[in-house]
Amino acid sequence: MDIAIDRKSNVPIYAQIKRQLKEMIFSGALPQGFMLPPERRLAAALGVNRSTVLNAYRELKADGLVAAHVGRGTIVLPRSGMDAKSVGVADPLPWRQLFRELPAGAQDPLIRNLLELTERKDVISLSIGLPSPSALPMGAFRELTDDIVEEIGSPALLHCPTEGHTPLRETISRWLATRGILCSPAEVLILSGSQQGLDLAARAFLEPGDKVIIEEPSYIGALQVFRNAKVRLIGVPTDENGMRTDILEILLERQRPKLIYTLPTFQNPSGAVLSPDRRRHLLELAYRYRVPVLEDDTYSELRYEGEPLPSLKAMDKHGYVLYLSTFSKVLFPGLRIGWLVAPKPVVHQFALLKQAADLHSNSIGQFVLDRFIKRGLFESHLEGTRKLYAGKRDAMHQALSSGRSQGMEWKKPKGGFYIWCRLTDRVDRSQLLSGAVNAGVSFLPGWSCFADEPGDTFLRLNFSYPTLEQISEGIARLKQIVRRLSSLPKAQVFEEVGTPPIV
Repeated sequence: MDIAIDRKSNVPIYAQIKRQLKEMIFSGALPQGFMLPPERRLAAALGVNRSTVLNAYRELKADGLVAAHVGRGTIVLPRSGMDAKSVGVADPLPWRQLFRELPAGAQDPLIRNLLELTERKDVISLSIGLPSPSALPMGAFRELTDDIVEEIGSPALLHCPTEGHTPLRETISRWLATRGILCSPAEVLILSGSQQGLDLAARAFLEPGDKVIIEEPSYIGALQVFRNAKVRLIGVPTDENGMRTDILEILLERQRPKLIYTLPTFQNPSGAVLSPDRRRHLLELAYRYRVPVLEDDTYSELRYEGEPLPSLKAMDKHGYVLYLSTFSKVLFPGLRIGWLVAPKPVVHQFALLKQAADLHSNSIGQFVLDRFIKRGLFESHLEGTRKLYAGKRDAMHQALSSGRSQGMEWKKPKGGFYIWCRLTDRVDRSQLLSGAVNAGVSFLPGWSCFADEPGDTFLRLNFSYPTLEQISEGIARLKQIVRRLSSLPKAQVFEEVGTPPIV
C-alpha cells in the first residue's frame, strides 16, 4: 500500500491514513476480504506511533468499511452488495417511504397551486391575494436599496437579531401609535410574513386536541396551519357585521377553547367588518373566559370608504390580544416582512421558536422598509394604492352586475382585496372548477375557507392583482360558466365532490 504522510499538513496523521485507505477501498484497490496490515507493522512502515494507525482503523470501522477480528486482523468488508465495478451506482432511495406522515392540512396543495397560476400567461387569476405589480413602488425601492448599500454596505446583508432589525421595530412602534396601538419596540417581533406568525402561534400555544375558535368563513392559510397542529376548529358564523359574538359566548361557555382567531377588519374572504359593539363584546368575553385573541389585521389599511375602526389591539386594556399584520398586501410581498405585537413573554417565546425555523427575517428588506416609513413614503403610497384598488373593486362589481348575473349574489366590500360570492343555485363543484380551468380563469373555492362543509357554494374573487381588462374578461368567463351550470337539470348538479381538483 502506498500511503503518503504530509507532516506539515494541518490534517491529523491518523485522518490522512484513514482518508487514503478509504479511497483505496472505494476504488477497489483494496477489495472485499483484503486484510489490512497489523497496526504495529503499518506504523513502523510509516514511521508513526501505533496509536495513530489504531485510530485510523477505528474510524474506518465506525464507517462500516472494515471489521476487526481477534486472531484474523482487520478485514475490508463488502459494501452493501456493491463491488469495485459498481462503486458510485446505487438504487434510487424510496423517498416517499422515508417521509414522516403529514397532517391532513399539510397535504392540501391549493395555496401552492394558486401561487403557481400567477406565472401562467394563459390564465386570468382572480384567486390569489396579491397586490398589483403596477402598484409596487419600484423606483423608491431601487433608490432606497442603493442608498443602503452605499451608506451601510455589507452589514445590511448580514445577520440581524431574531426579533428583528431594531430600528424597524422602533419605527413600527411609533407608526402603530398613530393607529392607537401603544407598544414598546420590545413588544414587536419581525416575522417572515404574517403566515409565520400563525405558525408560531400554533407551535407556541396549541397541542393536538386543543380547541380553536375561528370565524366561518376564515382565511384558508390559517385553517391549514391549525389543521397541521391537529387541533379541533370550532366555527362561529359571520354576517355583514362580522363574527356573531352572541354565538361566540355560547361556544366559549361550552367548549373552553385555547385561542380565538379573528380577522375583524375586511375579513378574508368575506370582506366583513366587525362592528364596534361586537368588538367590545369579543374583548369582554375573552377577559371573562381568559382566552387569548389572535387578531389578524392584514387589510385594515386598505379602506376605500367609511371611517376607520380601532383594532382590537388598540381597544385591549389587559394584554389579551396578539396583533398580527404584514407589509405584503401593500408593499413588496416578495420581501416577506410581517410583524407581531404582543406582551414581552409572548415575543420572547415566539423568538425562540422563530430562531429554530429561519434564524431571522430578510435583513435588507427590513432596512428598506424602515427607511420607506421614516421618509414618509408609506402614507403617500397607501393613499395611491387605495385609489387604485377602489377603482378595481368598482370595476369587478360593475362586471358582476352588468348583463345577466343569474345564480350569483355578493356584497360590495368597503375595503380589502376580495368580493365574496354565493351561488344561489346548486352546481356541481367539480364541473364549476373544471369549467373555470377550461375557460382560463381561476378563483378560490369558498368551501376551502370553512372548518366544516358549507351548505352553499361560495367563490372568493380577487380584484387587486388582475388588470382592469383581466377583471372584465375573467368575470365574463366566470358568469358564462355559472349560467351554463345553473341551467342544467337539477339531477345533474347535485353531486357533491369532497376534494376539489386543482385550479
